[in-house]
Amino acid sequence: MSDWQQITFGDLQTRERSKVAVPTQRPRASMSDWQQVSLSEVVTRVTKKNVDGSNQNVLTVSAEHGLIAQESFFTKKVASKDTSGYYVVEPGQFVYNKSTSKSAAYGTVARNLSDVPGIVSPLYFVFEAKDGAALPEYLELALNSDQFFGSLAGMLREGARSHGLLNVRLKEFYAATVPLPPLAAQKRIVEVIGAVDDQITALDVEARALAAVLRRRRADLMTDNSVEVVRAGRAFDFSTGVRRTPDRATGPYMTPYLRSANVGYGALDLSDVLEMNYDPAEREKFGLRYGDVVVSEGSASANAVGMPAMWRDELPAPVCTQMTLLRLRALEGICIPEFVFHWSMWAYESRAFLDVAGGTNIKHISAKRAKGMAVRLPSLDRQREMSVELGTMEAALEATRAEAACLRGVRARLLPGLLDRTIDIESA
Repeated sequence: MSDWQQITFGDLQTRERSKVAVPTQRPRASMSDWQQVSLSEVVTRVTKKNVDGSNQNVLTVSAEHGLIAQESFFTKKVASKDTSGYYVVEPGQFVYNKSTSKSAAYGTVARNLSDVPGIVSPLYFVFEAKDGAALPEYLELALNSDQFFGSLAGMLREGARSHGLLNVRLKEFYAATVPLPPLAAQKRIVEVIGAVDDQITALDVEARALAAVLRRRRADLMTDNSVEVVRAGRAFDFSTGVRRTPDRATGPYMTPYLRSANVGYGALDLSDVLEMNYDPAEREKFGLRYGDVVVSEGSASANAVGMPAMWRDELPAPVCTQMTLLRLRALEGICIPEFVFHWSMWAYESRAFLDVAGGTNIKHISAKRAKGMAVRLPSLDRQREMSVELGTMEAALEATRAEAACLRGVRARLLPGLLDRTIDIESA
């Protein structure tokens, strides 16, 4: 009996933690341990050309995906037929793309993480880390930071920005400065940001899996062969909005309205809601009610035709619709708004909306065609059961996406904080 002990759950947790390897605590780096160096001090420019044209692995730099094969990014090769002047990028080497975007105001630096060399346009800068000067993994982070791009911006001459491409000269780029902490601190920064990136990736994978399960389950429920088939015109009330004309640009009854640009995949984008004049009778006829489903009626892009979203009184009434949208409303006693939404989502995901669309270059779903679509209409009780099930799955999906978005926000603040030392590396 003397071998037995009475311990608390907290004691057990402490013992378990002691089995886990934790980073050795290092003394905090002093101010003198950190340096601000020019890029030329830690990297070497690479100018090896694809002179014989034998390498056809054309790479491109994406702000979102890094250095990737051009064919996978553009779905086709857009490189010149003669690639002898392209730079060769060996595994581990860096590429700077001067093209700007909303998420990359000063371009993007990416590294060749594959095991094979590729080639890039001579418009790109190619370089590699000097041996022992800095960790390549750290440089990739630091060179995509506000600190580096802020320094680069200060180097640029007036008028350097033009048509989405920065006119950055080699001298300016390699003169920009980058924070260079001790090697131990570089490793810690890579570890911390890597842990966040891994969690974001895991959440993205989980969200894609949840979305696939939701689509499959929605399709199963909306195509149940045991349920009676009716025409959509018997289940939903259809309406189209008014045409936008010059005489509606002003008037005494200026009213917010939704158009195709406001409708996304299952969600509304209300960041840019326009107004036009609807008289009181039109407001009554075309005004949205809670639970109405708006569907993008036409588009030159097949992916946008039939895209639906539900109106949930996000803006004060009245809010109306333009002719570019179909409005579907649940008929009382026949169906519920949530069923209308999920049926519309299924009709978009299965391309049923696109199948009934007319037109050649620009596809259109008229109300007449939509009314003739088949709907498997279960009882009201069954509709409610289906809506609860699908709604629960949607909530799980949105929670996962929200967590990933939150972590992206954390990362966006974390890296600058680590690099300017407003966040302590050891406690990060």
